[in-house]
Order: sequence, then structure tokens, then C-alpha cells
Amino acid sequence: MRTSYSKLFLTAVCCLLLTAPQGCKKGYFDSVPDNILTIDDIFVNRGQTERWLAGLYSSIPDPWNMPYAFTLSITSDELDASNWTNPGINSGAITPDDNPSGQNAFYEKIRLCTIFLENIDRNEEIRSQVNGAELIQQYKGEARFMRAYYYWLLMKQLGPVVIVPLNSAKPEDNFQIPRSSWDECVAFVLEQMEEAKKEVPLNNYLTGSTSELDATKAGRINKMIISAVQSQIHLYHASPLFNGNTELSDFRNLDGKQLFNPSYDATRWKKAADAARIAIDLVEANGKKLYQVADANPFRAAFLSTRNLFWDGWRDEGIWQRTATLIRDYWEVHAAPRSTQGTAFNGLAVVQNLVDDFRMAGGAAITASSAYREDTYASTGTSYYVAGTNTMYTNREPRFYANITFNGALNPGVPKTGPENARVEFFNTGTSGKDGAPRDFPKTGYTARKNIHPTFSASPRITVDRPAMLIRLAELYLNYAEALNEAEPGNPDVLKYLNAIRNRGGLPSLSAGLSQGELRKQIRLERRIELCFEGGHRYYDVRRWKIADQPGSNQGGQFYGMNTDAGTFLSDPAFHVRTVAFTRAAWQRRFYFLPYGQNEMDRNKQLVQFPGY
Repeated sequence: MRTSYSKLFLTAVCCLLLTAPQGCKKGYFDSVPDNILTIDDIFVNRGQTERWLAGLYSSIPDPWNMPYAFTLSITSDELDASNWTNPGINSGAITPDDNPSGQNAFYEKIRLCTIFLENIDRNEEIRSQVNGAELIQQYKGEARFMRAYYYWLLMKQLGPVVIVPLNSAKPEDNFQIPRSSWDECVAFVLEQMEEAKKEVPLNNYLTGSTSELDATKAGRINKMIISAVQSQIHLYHASPLFNGNTELSDFRNLDGKQLFNPSYDATRWKKAADAARIAIDLVEANGKKLYQVADANPFRAAFLSTRNLFWDGWRDEGIWQRTATLIRDYWEVHAAPRSTQGTAFNGLAVVQNLVDDFRMAGGAAITASSAYREDTYASTGTSYYVAGTNTMYTNREPRFYANITFNGALNPGVPKTGPENARVEFFNTGTSGKDGAPRDFPKTGYTARKNIHPTFSASPRITVDRPAMLIRLAELYLNYAEALNEAEPGNPDVLKYLNAIRNRGGLPSLSAGLSQGELRKQIRLERRIELCFEGGHRYYDVRRWKIADQPGSNQGGQFYGMNTDAGTFLSDPAFHVRTVAFTRAAWQRRFYFLPYGQNEMDRNKQLVQFPGY
């Protein structure tokens, strides 16, 4: 499993359905040979049509599977997994021939969405149902949104994309189509989503009910999901990479058409703020709220609210869930330390910069706290770490203990027997150290802890099934705070929504009076911490903010951790030394986007490659 990352990265996302109206286990297009059923056969039969619809969902990325949870995090300043795999962008060797965007799978789903929209009206079996007309309208909205959403996923990776005609292609059609401009792409996906929003229900209620949710429809597209995705699109569109970016003025089609508008448009921030607020108001009116655990100890309450969010809190906070997910097989088993029962793989290594960005318990940065020390060791243990742990890991904010596994931390899952396994030992000769395995150790001396259930065991195989949240309310709060701070500096809602995230995480509120620039730093830091390892947020954030080459957010060069080549006991100072853990290629402008695959460049002579590839 650990050796198959690169192969998996270059193949289509496996067909695990978000929802299957007819309960099929495999994706529709994997299970129906096209020499048995024709399009005409499929779209006169309700069961076949609904299986086709279910198949349209299958390329939605799983945020805890390899392409998103791993690849985007290990090509940003979050994680490293170079003992197992190292994407070409990290070495600078990425080429159009080795293209990891998944463009072919997304374009294929776009085509299948169009075929569905062209044919669904023919299904008289569905139309004859009591709510048949309503079902057909809803199904159209789902397919229309999915078509636009797959374009959005392509845009995030490739920038301006080729938008194909809204009809299924024929062999004689002209496939020589240039890229649309970024602004045209944004306008297209937003218009398509707005049209889809009119066709889908507000929420996934039982037929005939306006209040009782239908559990079998979890993950199905509704108005709340579409509004949340629109918020993200508006936020990106307003950001520096896409708004007034003169650095990309040379990116043009063959006819000279400029693909990025170099003129800054301040109104985009207002539109982004409005879109986020609309989405927030809509989902909160339908019962969504920040997940919080009550506990007499406020620190413990914040820790549990952060840790348990992913298996208990998705009902409160999750806006869009993916019900089929490989959390156990790809995330938990690769992130958990080797001291976990069954010997997990122990290799999703957190970079030192992210460890340092988590604040002290009172909210101060480690650089501004006199209590922060790297040369002393705790005399007593807590429910988060054992005695002898370096004090650089003590007295940190609650989210630190929910997200980062460090030397001396308690095991995040079920430990093997023995006190040396109840704690995590990343020093060289420790139970999860480099000396014990040639590949299964974290180069930085830290592993990711988020979304590892405390009952997790690699063998016997024990995991808690739960959906994966594609979008949750905290993201919308941060979208709103960021956009509003740019559109209306000083608006009290900026602090209101930012502080809601901080308070849930156990930090005190920021006071009024901070400058726009200082609030911008705080909002970006909050996204860094709150959304770490989730769905590629950090990968895209540093690019859209154009800070990928700046200290503290650099995506290339040297990355630090502890000295995993040293240490023979928990409190050994030789291990607790900041050391270069790995080095990546220096940041290059071409890394803002991935290339179009060379196969597509060869077919479409009107397609221009992003500069540098």
C-alpha cells in the first residue's frame, strides 16, 4: 500500500459513490458494459438512470484519500512523505507527461453529466411517479452542479481551462478549443451553479417533509452545498493570484487573448463577503452550527471539540459530506505511529513551521511567550503527554494536541502493550524512531494526528466509520472574515466570526482596534491551523495569496524538524535540535498551476500550456 502512491496519484479516483439511489456498490460506469445497454435503454429505465446519476458523483475527491489528503499536503508546507513518495513538483521535475491533475477523469465526468442532462427528460418511468416532475428537476440540478463543480476542480489546479460545448460531443465535432479566460471560467461555473440551485431542494428531506432529513440522501447536492461552494469560488476570484495579478500578463492564447485580467477589482471582495454571508445564513437557518463539546475544564472542552469534530461533529458542522471515504486505509494507518496496535505506517511527517505556528495556551505566538522553552523537560505528565516531554510541546493551545503527534505525546490510537508504546517515541532508537524501520518513520520527528480515532488499530483492523466533510461551517466563517476584512476593514463581523473559531479552539478573543493588515495575518494563521491537512486548503491558500515564496509560508527550499538521527531516550537533547529534514526545489512561478497533460496538448492545437512547462 505504501509503495503504490505514485501509481494511485496518476490514475482516476476510484469509483466509491457518495450516494447511490439504487444501492449499487460499484460505480455505474464500472459495472455496465456498453455493448449490453445503450443510451436509449438506460434513460427509459428509472433504475438505470438513477445509477448513472450516482456515477456522476464518483470523481468527487475523498479529502482523506491519497490525492487530496496526501498529495496536496505533501506539496505544501504541511507534510512530508518522501520516504514513500515525492511528487515531481517537490523536486522541480513535474512535466506535462507526468501530470497529476486528474484532468481526463474530470473531463469524462463533465461529458457524462452533459449526456445525463440531454436524456433525463425522456424517462417516463420517473415522470410517472407522484413526484416525478420534481425528481427530474432535482436530478437535472444535481448533474448541472456536478458538471460545474468538476470544472471548478480543474480550474483550481490548471487555472483557466478549456470549456467544452454544453452538448455531448460527436466524432465529427471540432475539438480544437482554446482556454477561456479565468474571468470567463468563473462566470460560467457560477452561472451554472446558480441555475442548479433553483432545481435542487434546500436540504435532503424525506419525500413530503420539510423538516425530517433522509439519511439515504446524505451528500446529495442541495442549495446549502451549492451556496457553500459558491462562497469558495468568490473568495478565490477576489484573491491576489486572480485579482490584479500583473505577473501573469504574459499568459495568453495563440490569438493573443489574455487569460488573466491584470486589473484589480475591489468589488470582488464585497461579492465574496456577500456570498459567504448568504451561505452562512442559509446553513445556520437549517440547523448548522460550530460543533462544541461541553466539559467543566475549558481547555479539555476545546481539545475535545477539535478532536471529536470529525466523527461526532459532522452532523452539526458538516455542510457537504462524502459518505464513502478511505479514512482508515489511507489516512489513519499512514499517519499513526508504529507503536499503534498492529504497527501503523508512521510516515505523514508534519513540518516544523506548522508545529511552530500553533500558539501557546493563552494565545501568544511561541516567539512572543517567555514560557516557551526548547531546552527543558516536563517534570510531570498530563492527559496529552508524559513526564520527560520537551517543554516546547507543553502549554500549547488545545488544537495542537488534537492535530500534532510529537515525541512524548500519548499514542493517538490503541497502543501496543507496554509503557514505551503508550507514549510516542520519535527519537532515533524509540518505538517509532528512524532506527526501527528503514522507511516507516517521519523525517521531521512529528506525524499528523487530526482525524485519528482513539480506538484506531491497524491490526486487528478497528476503525470508526464516519463521513468525510468536504465543506464545514468553520470554512465559511473564515471565508467571510477574510473577504469582509478586505471589503470593509473595521466591520465588527470580521472579529465576530474569526473569534468564534478561536474560541471554539480554546483561544481568547482578539480585541477591536487591530489594523487591517494585522487582522489579515490572524485570519491567514487561523486558516493554517483550523483547516490543516483538510482538502488541500493550505496548498491553494498560499498560491491564491501569492505568498508561496515568502518566509513562514515558503513552499520550496529547506524544511526543518527534529534530529531523527539522534536520541536514545525520551528527554535526549540530541534529538530536540532543529535540523534540516528535507529540501525541495525553490519556488518557481510555474508551480502556481499544474500543466495540462501532454496527451491533451498533442490533441488540441489551440491549447496553450501554462508558462514554464
